[in-house]
Amino acid sequence: MIGRLRGTLIEKLSPEILIECAGVGYEVSMPMTSIYALPELNEQATIYTHFVVREDAQLLYGFANKVERKLFRLLIKVNGVGPKLALAILSGMSANQFVSCVNHDDVTAIVKIPGVGKKTAERLLIEMRDKLKDWQAQMPIHTPATDTMPDQLTAEYTFVDNFVNDEKGDAINALISLGYKQAQADKAVKQVYNDGMSSEDIIRDALKSML
Repeated sequence: MIGRLRGTLIEKLSPEILIECAGVGYEVSMPMTSIYALPELNEQATIYTHFVVREDAQLLYGFANKVERKLFRLLIKVNGVGPKLALAILSGMSANQFVSCVNHDDVTAIVKIPGVGKKTAERLLIEMRDKLKDWQAQMPIHTPATDTMPDQLTAEYTFVDNFVNDEKGDAINALISLGYKQAQADKAVKQVYNDGMSSEDIIRDALKSML
């Protein structure tokens, strides 16, 4: 199993990245909360990974720290929650926020994540409650980049056909790949965009505007 990658960050095409390690480029799907924590392109990055082997694919999911990866692994053990939906949950809220939702039986916040219905949210609260009893001791001390994240995202990674290769286009395509309709993505990006913004900044502000 591939548990960690350290190398040069080559591409960030949210919600995926390309990281080169010893001459090999690895495509890794990551939650947006982890992507925001990455360094700039062509800089060294370390990510913790979870390797999934299917009949038709071999997939790598990456995380900014071991805590996020552990929560991801707990999530995919819940009935009806696969890797894509688990990644969506961690894209929509930080590990701290998810644990808080479980501790306070906050179904409403979890249901806001596209792809999570009421029954799934209730199942998550029930099945995760015992698993997260002692979770606070494991949480990172400082997680400012993730704790301010909005609580909406999803799990389908299907890019829109009319892909535009600029910051606004990257942001729109990222939002669509995370489950938002194109009209929603277009409107949100137009509302928050200012000259000079990076695609990550646009995505972050657009998501906040859709809360």
